[in-house]
Amino acid sequence: MNSLNALLVASKFAFSCLIPAVLSIFIYRLVFHPLRNYPGPFLAKITYGYGGFHAMGGRHHINTYKNFQKYGRVYREAPNRLMFNSLTAIQDIYLSHNITKGRAYRHPAAPEEQNIFNVRNNAEHRRKRKVIGQVVSDRSLRSFSPMMSEQIDIFLQQLLRSSRQAQFVNMTVACNRLGIDVVGHLAFGCALNTQTEATNRHIPETMFKSIYMNNLYYTWPILGNIAPVLRWLGSKRVLAFTQAVEKMIVARTSQPANAQPDFYAVVTGEAGLRQNELWAEALFFVLAGGSTVATAICGALFHLSCHPDVYARLAAEIRETFSSGHEIQPGPRLASCSYLRAVIDESLRLTPPSPSPLWREPENQTSKPFVVDGHVVPQGTEVGVHLWAIMHDPTYFPEPFAFRPERWLFPTVDNAPESQQEREARATMQRAHVVFGLGDRGCAGKSMAYMESSLTIARILWYFDFERAPGEDGKLGAGWEGSKDPWYGPDQFQIYDVLGADHTGPNLLFRARGEYYLDLDKKEPR
Repeated sequence: MNSLNALLVASKFAFSCLIPAVLSIFIYRLVFHPLRNYPGPFLAKITYGYGGFHAMGGRHHINTYKNFQKYGRVYREAPNRLMFNSLTAIQDIYLSHNITKGRAYRHPAAPEEQNIFNVRNNAEHRRKRKVIGQVVSDRSLRSFSPMMSEQIDIFLQQLLRSSRQAQFVNMTVACNRLGIDVVGHLAFGCALNTQTEATNRHIPETMFKSIYMNNLYYTWPILGNIAPVLRWLGSKRVLAFTQAVEKMIVARTSQPANAQPDFYAVVTGEAGLRQNELWAEALFFVLAGGSTVATAICGALFHLSCHPDVYARLAAEIRETFSSGHEIQPGPRLASCSYLRAVIDESLRLTPPSPSPLWREPENQTSKPFVVDGHVVPQGTEVGVHLWAIMHDPTYFPEPFAFRPERWLFPTVDNAPESQQEREARATMQRAHVVFGLGDRGCAGKSMAYMESSLTIARILWYFDFERAPGEDGKLGAGWEGSKDPWYGPDQFQIYDVLGADHTGPNLLFRARGEYYLDLDKKEPR
């Protein structure tokens, strides 16, 4: 009993000490902090939990957009964070050589072995980028493209089966499996076969949960301190995932390095990655590569299903450019499909695969002040531009919630030359189209994402026609009728901001075109 009383007394004492400490921190952040004069939500000024709360619901991008409407082009997003929304800020933050990733990337739950995503040292990042960039170079992708084509054929065969059974397809599920199978070959030289078998389908599911949790730590870093508890709660899934990865690593390392045109073949050797960092990089490669392409394809298919005129124009371009599905390969002819690229670019703008802010701060403090869009940023402050918000800004994209691929094309009416105003507007849009980031830290896999999404969408439109599923099933992934907020409209593909973009749908019904499907039957293994 005495020990219980002692425990209660100690608890009361600790609690009585904690309250003044927390209050003093809050008062400092509100009254004396160097960022005290910046506008922003009250809770954001005193706790990172403000952003963490919105990150939990996956609606951080929507909340950020509303805050820009309320506070202007810069506001205080957290006690030590400023969020910007301008082209000047993009230039000042991401194209400066002395700027590195913010401390958010090394939150308490971050793995000890740093990868290209979370490494903060610029020299170390350049070393990793030089090596990993070879994996997704044009030369490497050319050698890998037959494997990518093979996985896309399997994807098309699944669509053919569903069309024969008059069943709709949830494209998020189908595209995630396609993306993970492609990047599994590229990273590990491994056939995960998630499109055709259930065995490894827990891998993409576990990885998306990992992305979600990392986003919470990234937005609200203190949560990283309880990461061991959260990992323990999901220990069975984590163990299954770890065992699957270890199996892939053992299988690949038992082969000669040059046995397959994959990550391992490219980054091994004297000038490659160290053994202890090799698989951390490959795992991030899988995380980033699979989900990015899936969002690009799903977003494009959703918007095409909402806009019959765009659908008809793109289908005509594909079907007039090629005379068979076999001809749809990476190269000049596919690259000549300018409307296809415009559709993908516009879909990426509306539904970016990585919608979150990219937090940065100076790598080395110098006597020269750090200035972002005219604001002298105090030492210890993370700054960022929210990608989804700036790509929906009407200053840079007129009618920002309208799906208009034509905005990316040169005018062709009566062969009239483009005016100076039109050229300037196009240049502005291109600078604000930061879907893959930019500068030294921009996404290395940009070329691969465009190649895979272009091939997949072009082949879908060659072999099939498609439309939304009837009734309520066809509304999956869309906003709703009567919404006063344009981002929740029925023609808007709903994504969740989880560092990457999570989503579900659209549900589509496919119909095979003529007898073109016979090509797919011939390719299907018996």
